[in-house]
Amino acid sequence: MEEKKIKRERSSSTKQKIIDLLKKKNEALTHKDFQNYFNGQIDRVTIYRALDRLVDEGKLHKIISLEGVIQYAICKSCDHEHDKHAHNHIHFSCRKCEKTICLDDISPNIILPKGFKAEENQLLISGICSNCNK
Repeated sequence: MEEKKIKRERSSSTKQKIIDLLKKKNEALTHKDFQNYFNGQIDRVTIYRALDRLVDEGKLHKIISLEGVIQYAICKSCDHEHDKHAHNHIHFSCRKCEKTICLDDISPNIILPKGFKAEENQLLISGICSNCNK
């Protein structure tokens, strides 16, 4: 019988500051964005560790930008209590303001060929966001 791995949450002010910043900005941010925002108040290793823990706890998910840079966004539609962690939504990257946002209300319907089993997906659309398109 396979044992279920339990993820233990650790409370930290750094994790809370990261979540607060992501809620305030309402866009995906890079590790460098966090470093710049905290301006030396929190060292880079602590930021990395806090981001990794938040991803492991299911509170954040990673997005790979078109340039290959990892960005972090808040998980809004995941069911943490029932271990249903999925990001079956579209990410939108604006070429003008360079912000990446989650489009949680749009769910792609991808049908794979027979014999293929999806475990994770990431759909990134590039273009001009509604703010820049005004």
